[in-house]
Amino acid sequence: MTVRINTEEKTLLVKQVLTFNNSTKDTIKHIILNDWNNAFSSKSSALAKKYSDEFVRTFHLASEKERGFTDIKTIVDENSQIIEWNRPNGKVDLVKLQLNKPILPFSKDTYTLIYLVKIPDAKFTRYGYESNGRILLKNWFLNPSRYEHKQFVLQSNENLDDIPNAFSDFEIEFELPTNYSLSSNLSEISTTELTDSKKIVLNSKNKSDVAIVVQPTNTYQTYKNEIIEVSCGLEDNRVKDIDKAIIFDRVSRFTASKLGLPLATKILITQEDYARQPFYGLNQLPSFLSPFSNELMFELKFLKTYLNNYLKENLNLNQRKDYWIYDGIQVFLMMQYADEYFPDLKMTGNVANLKILKSYHFINLDFNQQYNYLYMLMARKNLDQPLNEPKNKLIKFNEQIASKYRAGLSFKYLDSYLGNEIVHNTIKEYIQENQYLGTNSRQFETVMLKNSPKDINWFFRTVIETRDLIDYKFGKVTKTEDSITVNIKNKTHTNVPISLYQLKDNQVINKIWITNIKTDSTFVIPRLAADKLTLNYYNEVPEYNLRNNWKSLKGFFFNNRPFKFIFFKDLEEPYYNQIFYVPEVEFNIYDGIALGMRINNRSILNKPFSLSATPMFSSNTGKIVGKFSAIVDDNVREKGNLYNIRYMLTGHRFHYTTDAFYTNLVPSIQFRFRDENLRKNKNEFIQLRQVYVNRDKSEFTIDSNTENYNVFNLKYGNYQSEGTKHYSLLNDLQIANSFGKVATEIHYRKLFKNNRQIGFRFFAGAFMYNSTNSDFFSFGLDRPNDYMFDYDLLGRSETTGIYSQQYVYAEGGLKSKFDTRYANQWMTTLNGTLNIWNWIQIYGDVGMFKNKYHSAKFVYDSGLHLNLVPDYFELFLPVYSSNGFELNSNNYGEKVRFVVTLTPKTLISLFTRKWF
Repeated sequence: MTVRINTEEKTLLVKQVLTFNNSTKDTIKHIILNDWNNAFSSKSSALAKKYSDEFVRTFHLASEKERGFTDIKTIVDENSQIIEWNRPNGKVDLVKLQLNKPILPFSKDTYTLIYLVKIPDAKFTRYGYESNGRILLKNWFLNPSRYEHKQFVLQSNENLDDIPNAFSDFEIEFELPTNYSLSSNLSEISTTELTDSKKIVLNSKNKSDVAIVVQPTNTYQTYKNEIIEVSCGLEDNRVKDIDKAIIFDRVSRFTASKLGLPLATKILITQEDYARQPFYGLNQLPSFLSPFSNELMFELKFLKTYLNNYLKENLNLNQRKDYWIYDGIQVFLMMQYADEYFPDLKMTGNVANLKILKSYHFINLDFNQQYNYLYMLMARKNLDQPLNEPKNKLIKFNEQIASKYRAGLSFKYLDSYLGNEIVHNTIKEYIQENQYLGTNSRQFETVMLKNSPKDINWFFRTVIETRDLIDYKFGKVTKTEDSITVNIKNKTHTNVPISLYQLKDNQVINKIWITNIKTDSTFVIPRLAADKLTLNYYNEVPEYNLRNNWKSLKGFFFNNRPFKFIFFKDLEEPYYNQIFYVPEVEFNIYDGIALGMRINNRSILNKPFSLSATPMFSSNTGKIVGKFSAIVDDNVREKGNLYNIRYMLTGHRFHYTTDAFYTNLVPSIQFRFRDENLRKNKNEFIQLRQVYVNRDKSEFTIDSNTENYNVFNLKYGNYQSEGTKHYSLLNDLQIANSFGKVATEIHYRKLFKNNRQIGFRFFAGAFMYNSTNSDFFSFGLDRPNDYMFDYDLLGRSETTGIYSQQYVYAEGGLKSKFDTRYANQWMTTLNGTLNIWNWIQIYGDVGMFKNKYHSAKFVYDSGLHLNLVPDYFELFLPVYSSNGFELNSNNYGEKVRFVVTLTPKTLISLFTRKWF
């Protein structure tokens, strides 16, 4: 390639001579080129869809200037004949060359391509141009895709850093301004100074991708030993150059000892590579809060990024399908490195030395234990996915964290089971044998099976290819002076090996591996003076529950766990019953600020059963209020859409007006469904509940006979949501002694390619029967009465004042208040919004409703909607309605409506939804 960069226009002019060498027995009639830079050109590309799935609107709202594209000028063959090309299957980031003559087996042909590359803004993927003049080029040129199984791999850019390029030899003449420097993963052959520019010649063999950094000031350092050369751009000015050089040498030698000598002679390590896949955990804290030293932080960052880039440079796998091999080797070696060089390091670093925190379990965990807990975080949520699931079908938390860590844990599991460095030697053999070839996971399995003295089919068929959980426990244990009879139960029926340890005075005195326990089995083992039996003592097996893994052989009452009271949160500790206490605050105008303490058993990992009680002190009334909940989660692991059955009992006691309490008790059961493709953000539920309410009588309310009531409620919900589109359906049935009613509610919101957003909400409800003599249970036109206490209303009984202006998306959904605000027969409304600039929208609502003994009535309203944070903080400014021109009102401030969310759990979901 001859490449000329225009740093002002952020473009590359490329003349590329491509020689395609057909090393197969097939006749090639067309070639697929990866053009991943062009994925930035369209709001309907796979890349755009990926951002929308993760609630990222930046890409959709970006200007054309910030986008990237590829403008192909011409493509010709050796005879200067034009080659026709197209973008196959509507994929904007692939190019299909229709060859004028086929490439016969074991022959080659040459083609010349001339094209312009517009570099995208780095804010999308961290690769591209930055405001400081720095440009990082990755996936920027046209390169043949991998050819396997008699076809080219057709794979779009989904920001997963897994481009399926064929390995190629490169020679690049790169022209750039004189005052710019260049760093890359290619060898630099020569530099020629011109009048106002310079040409740098680069080359390399057997590369799948070329990464280049062009910047006004060179911030990269080069390290080199007899093994490899590294151009490193990791940012850390607090570490001395000599310490960085020592770290490079140690990491490169460690890697070579484990994986063999590299094929690549040079590797580029950028800050962006690390930032895209950081070392998640406490070491992401700001430097002044970091529990790790600057040198250790740099070493961890360098190790992780070096291993990632090293493996991709030396192992030619399909990174979308067989990524688990890259991830498994990387995390496995990171754990080995920590064991070898930081054997005493804790997960929390220097924080572990603080005596005030010694009682917390996570404070005392070894550094490598964090991998298991972060994988288990998803398993307990029933959101884990098989390791061989295509990478583009993984939810973000799994793609970035949990699946990576599970892969590494699986390699460690196999290594513990086989011993004798078999796993290490097999990995090294596999990499060295396939450095010059494309390979796949089946070939890796073949080498592993060949080297294993034991049956390890369970590793590939179960651990890798399924999401089956592993959970063993002790059954009956009897002992004599010479022997122990042990019953081990397989709770999940996942037939994989489990380790059994015998301990004396907390020291391991014997270890055996037990296999083929399909349901439960009984064994007789020597006593060996052991005083405790433990399964999976060192957590070699990524097991679902460790709390049932030990048996004391002392005394009569085995395994009594003492209670342990802990402030805030902690990781699950197998040897204690943990009770957590957390300060909590709530606010409504009747109770004022209610302060209390939530007592619960909810550790950081989800539990099948959770219990919580929160007594609180009402500052306004001086009385005790509060709430409680008991939840049983039954996660359904079998294939199908039903993934969770939740049984709940909740209760609340707060003031609903100045001088009166409400107390409710709500038993319920909920069936939750999801699409098997977790990335679709599609969820359904069916909920049955009985709502029991007791309300004290009050002088401040006019509703009669509404003090004690109970309502049976059946709901069906269907939600599909992403950054550019949202759809939801909610059907609701309520049955009580004095009324019965049905309602349906539909939401639809879409962001169009021209950045216009529309939203519609349709509501229709009708009473089946109604013998009440007040509007307490009626449909609300602008706000519901919330007699089942479902909404966080700051002043639920207020009819005037600021608190009466709180708006919730429920029932009628109108924003203006009318003389008649309720309907006791039927109601139907349509709410609409249209954005006019960024978060400023206009809204319009229409509705019809009917009360007994009155004709149906039509109302409407309109105004401005300031959609600052959708569903969390919004303002509605009425302009015109059935009341007339609202702006003429002297008390206009009382007509403004607002949406506000104070619940921490709801606010947190705003930031976590893109991960789960």
